[in-house]
Amino acid sequence: MAHEGAAVPRQVDHSERRRHIGEAVLRLIAAQGLEAASLRNVAAEAGVSMGAVQHYFSSKQEMLDFAQRHNYERATVRIPGLLARVPEPRTTSALLRVLLVDLLGLDGESREGARLGAAMLGLAVIDAQAAATARTAYDGVTSFLAAQLRAAQNRGELAPTLDAGRAARHLYALVEGLRWPALIGAYTRDEVLAVLDDHLGTLFG
Repeated sequence: MAHEGAAVPRQVDHSERRRHIGEAVLRLIAAQGLEAASLRNVAAEAGVSMGAVQHYFSSKQEMLDFAQRHNYERATVRIPGLLARVPEPRTTSALLRVLLVDLLGLDGESREGARLGAAMLGLAVIDAQAAATARTAYDGVTSFLAAQLRAAQNRGELAPTLDAGRAARHLYALVEGLRWPALIGAYTRDEVLAVLDDHLGTLFG
C-alpha cells in the first residue's frame, strides 16, 4: 500500500506530448528551415530529452510528416474562430476573404504555418510521403472553397452557370501565387490584399 502523503506519479498524456514535440518541429522549420529539425534541436526546443523525441518519432521523416499534418490541423481549428467574428452581413465574399487572408500567411500563427508549408512543399517535390500529405491538404482546401461557392450560388450570390470547382481552383491558385512573394517581401501586405480583393470583386460582381 502506498505511504500516506506519497506523491502520485503524474500520468503522461502521450498524444499531448507528441503534439508538443510536433509544435517544436514546426517552430524550428518555420524559423530556420528543414535542416534545423534535427533530433538534438527538436529536443532542446521542446524541452525534452532526445530519447523522448525518439520514443514518439522513429525517424526525422516521420517527425516532419507529423509537423506538416499538425500545421494543417491547426488551421482547421483557427479558421472557424476567425469566420465566427465576421460581422453582418455575413456574405460568402466576406467569409472567403477571411479564410483566404489566413491562408496567405501574412502574420502570426498563419505566417509560421506558411513558412513551414513553403519548406515542406520543397520537400514534397522529391519525397512521396510529403507529397501525399500536401495533396491531401490541397484537396481539402479546394473542396471547401468549392462547397462555399456552390452554397453562394444557391443563395443567388453567384451566377448558377459558374463552374464552382474551377473557380475554387482559381482562388487557391491566386493565394498560392501571392503567398510566396509575400513571404520573401517581394509584395507588401497592401499589395497582396489589393490583388485578392480585385479577384473577389470580379468573382462576386
